[in-house]
Amino acid sequence: MISARPVRIVIVGGVAGGASAAARARRLDESAQIVLFERGPHASFANCGLPYYLGGEISDRNQLLVADSEMLEGWLNLDVRTGTEVVAIDRVARAIDVHELTTGRKYREPFDFLILSTGAAPLRPANLLAKVGMNHPRVVSLRNLEDVDRLKAVVDSGVRNAIVLGGGFIGVEVAEQLVHRGVTTTLVDRNPQILPPFDAEMVVPLERTLVQRGVVLYLSDGVVDLESEVDAQGVRAILTDGRVLPGDLIVLAIGVRPESLLAQTAGIKTNDRGAIKVNASLQTSDPNIYAVGDVIEVPDPILGGSTHIPLAGPANRQGRLAADHIIARAHGEDGVVPPYRGSQGSAIVRVFDLTAAMTGKSEKALQRAGKERHRDYEVIYVHPFHHADYYPGAKRLTIKLIFETSTGRVLGAQAVGEEAVDKRIDVLAMAIQMGATVFDLEQAELCYSPQYGSAKDAINVAAFQASNVLRGGTIPITPAELRAALETATPPVVVDVRSSAEFAEDRIPGAVNIPLPELRGRIGEVPTNLPVVTYCRVGQRGYLGERVLRQQGVTNVRNLIGGFVSWQMWNFYQHGLKRSTAVRVV
Repeated sequence: MISARPVRIVIVGGVAGGASAAARARRLDESAQIVLFERGPHASFANCGLPYYLGGEISDRNQLLVADSEMLEGWLNLDVRTGTEVVAIDRVARAIDVHELTTGRKYREPFDFLILSTGAAPLRPANLLAKVGMNHPRVVSLRNLEDVDRLKAVVDSGVRNAIVLGGGFIGVEVAEQLVHRGVTTTLVDRNPQILPPFDAEMVVPLERTLVQRGVVLYLSDGVVDLESEVDAQGVRAILTDGRVLPGDLIVLAIGVRPESLLAQTAGIKTNDRGAIKVNASLQTSDPNIYAVGDVIEVPDPILGGSTHIPLAGPANRQGRLAADHIIARAHGEDGVVPPYRGSQGSAIVRVFDLTAAMTGKSEKALQRAGKERHRDYEVIYVHPFHHADYYPGAKRLTIKLIFETSTGRVLGAQAVGEEAVDKRIDVLAMAIQMGATVFDLEQAELCYSPQYGSAKDAINVAAFQASNVLRGGTIPITPAELRAALETATPPVVVDVRSSAEFAEDRIPGAVNIPLPELRGRIGEVPTNLPVVTYCRVGQRGYLGERVLRQQGVTNVRNLIGGFVSWQMWNFYQHGLKRSTAVRVV
């Protein structure tokens, strides 16, 4: 495109959203004047790779520089100004006030369109840092290259133990990398689980892996104060109950807040958490000012309304879309750019040998939404192998699928395992975006060769289970529902259809063992006047047992969804973690 008058686009903040917007705008309009301001020294860097540079998996710091200023200026003819802070926006004059941090020079820069990509800043509560000071060298956060340089320098100096405050994605990734560096690591979180976006039972394998690798977990607990040690090097963390955890290093990973003060001061609308409100074209309340990335709230494509999802993938796409909209407006082509669909929160994390991923809504998110927003839903668990079980190296993975009762539409999914977790969640993420149902996924045609998958892929298996539920072919019971039923005055009869050897090893309390091959011949042992629950290890034999019993006259029968494996995961979360107690492997 060639514009009649060069459009002037000013972008505040680089990294994912801002740099993507700048690059896209240049590709669309060679004549556009594009200025990118970045407060730090680097316009574009891989902040998601910072923990892995700390741990040594990424050995060359330069690998984190996605595009340096010279590349952006040479390849894309951008005007990149690093080390420069934008301190104010004059919406009437369409100009910003700028402060060069290295020289102290202050000046004003005009714009036709402004894109805010100021991101989100790690929380560093003043009350928590009151005694140690806001800039204590052993109390660090992790947002940019300068942060990781400070953190790595402390670890390189030979610290023996570290305390990570916060069990979200960053906290867990940092804890893993500190262990790789030989640092004794403690992780503290006020939540009763790590990785709060996931449902609690799904992260039990990750918590156990952390503990097995030497990480001490303090869950359902928090840090109320930090104090310097006598030598002023170490820092002590004071827990809610008064216990003291000594550490050579404290990593603050307790969350982020949208860095929206610049927008708020200019009168741009934000929500109650400080995230900038935008429309489907990523315009703020000022139509000439756009915002992208971690600083904005986004449409919730599943429940409706808005949400805040600070992830790099959405930020990149938002930057591209904002540039598309601006260039279209500059050329009088309003309306040709599709709206932003929203963010469904697809995310993935590695914890040593395990991977966990999720997309869409968790079960607890649906419950929190309340009856006025959430849909009636069903949940199934499956534990299939990641590829054909006869081919060497097959590993089980656990998939939790959440779907709408009335339509079968997929609402959310989570998976954990050693292999191919990302592949399955990526398929389910696309299914959610396209509005697919579990009936669609029954017939999903996915690649098959024994070293990659199964003729009935894990996605198909999950969809078969879900479709059976909706068609009435099985009446499932979740671990939570079974636990509640067992505590009533008339608990169900629980029939374990596994082998006698499996039953002897471990079982649900009170269960009776009738192995599946013997079930038809022992049908008289199962009462017809009481509720019955069947179960096996992962659900398949339990389902077969349910079908046998129902067709033999035992009509009030349900199958434990996901079998004994799901029962163990759920019960470990409910009963294995004690408040304010370091978690042990059980």
